[in-house]
Amino acid sequence: MDSNHIYYLSLSELSQLIQKKEISPVELVEALLTRIETIEPKLNSFITLLPEQAIENAKALEKEIQEGKYRGPLHGIPFGLKDLYYVKGIRNTSGTKIFHDFFPNYDSTVAFKLKKAGAILLGKLNLHPFAYGVTGENEEYGHMHNPWNLNLITGGSSGGNGSAVASGECPFAMGSDTGGSIRIPSSLCGIVGFKPTYGRISRYGITPLAWSQDHPGPMARTVEDCALIMNAVAGYDPNDLTSANLSVPDYTQGLKKGIKGLRLGIIKEAIELPIEPFVKDSFWKAVDQLVDLETIVSEVSFPVYYYASSIASVIQMAEATAYHSETIKSHGERIYPPVRLRLESGIFISATDYIQAQRARTLFCRQSLDLFNKVDLLLTPTLPTVAFPIGTSSVKIEGQKINVVSLLTQFTRPFNLNGFPAITVPCGFSENQLPIGLQIIGRPFDEETLLRVAYAYEQATEWHLKRPFP
Repeated sequence: MDSNHIYYLSLSELSQLIQKKEISPVELVEALLTRIETIEPKLNSFITLLPEQAIENAKALEKEIQEGKYRGPLHGIPFGLKDLYYVKGIRNTSGTKIFHDFFPNYDSTVAFKLKKAGAILLGKLNLHPFAYGVTGENEEYGHMHNPWNLNLITGGSSGGNGSAVASGECPFAMGSDTGGSIRIPSSLCGIVGFKPTYGRISRYGITPLAWSQDHPGPMARTVEDCALIMNAVAGYDPNDLTSANLSVPDYTQGLKKGIKGLRLGIIKEAIELPIEPFVKDSFWKAVDQLVDLETIVSEVSFPVYYYASSIASVIQMAEATAYHSETIKSHGERIYPPVRLRLESGIFISATDYIQAQRARTLFCRQSLDLFNKVDLLLTPTLPTVAFPIGTSSVKIEGQKINVVSLLTQFTRPFNLNGFPAITVPCGFSENQLPIGLQIIGRPFDEETLLRVAYAYEQATEWHLKRPFP
């Protein structure tokens, strides 16, 4: 098989080839390692590569297939982990050289489950330091570069994930999302990024940022790939006190059932925020496509939406500073300055501020649930703009100069505050051939309906088939 073709095959396609023995896990791993060697100097997606270990695992898994011991769709599939997922004996930096010599002595639950499913870890992926940023900039391990234009940001904090999956370095990666850190780089890099309901995937063994808003989730090339990954990693974990003790469906079963009659709500207050005209145009064209698929679209009002980012930010700042308090005291001068500023700012969040923000959060969550009395899902653009140059601190939209953190999280952060599931799928490109994303939000623990709508839209369009590199 042409190795150039292998790079961009979906997880599902690769899985079928492996099952049919048309390609072996060893051949696949070797092809991707070659790909990484070729383009990694341009992208800087990885912090730690594991070529010898990956080939050794591939050989063992290939032998299992030859012996008729096929584990399932992820058997022999290479992947990457954001470098805050613990893997026993593998360096875990959390994006900073302060922890360059930290080697966990146990696996995160996600890493354990993927290993059990037969997936092959290629390495640990680059990220914004401490996962505390939205651009994918990292002065210690190097900035991440967008494969659509190497001078532009990948988005963050899961920036290495976005560039690696979009460029063909690996078919999927696991990220984390506290204010948009899966969906932002997925949108900017033109892939699918899925943040399941809070508690659906265990956070055990993942370096926290703000524990009440942190969500692990998959980043892949297709919606079906995300469903396959969810089948492997979702579920209750007694090691995570926030893990939901609920049954887990087969997320692939309902993908093709169709979406006729589903009620989709466009959040009035979200659409009134600053948005680049070409992004708004792509969004409305995506809405028209969903109408053509016989969904029922209406506008819904959500007044407390305007306050979501402020509420979430207070909670995030307090929790992040609490978790990293010892690091701030002992290594403050070594922390990436923009991250250090945010961590130190959290010191000034009082207990009263935090409690009041949590009270406001309760109101926000109640009003969020009320929306689903009228609709089955919600729609927004994923981001109000496309990727911009590395080092940019603010962007001007509709005459307003907006700092990049506020700008890139204005549609994503609210759904960390309430913990509802959300997905981004490619829905267009700018004149400069930069990806645009559509965000779909669902009811808590109704990932099935969310994935079904995302899949129907994806299959009706061709945006997900465009590639940045040959």
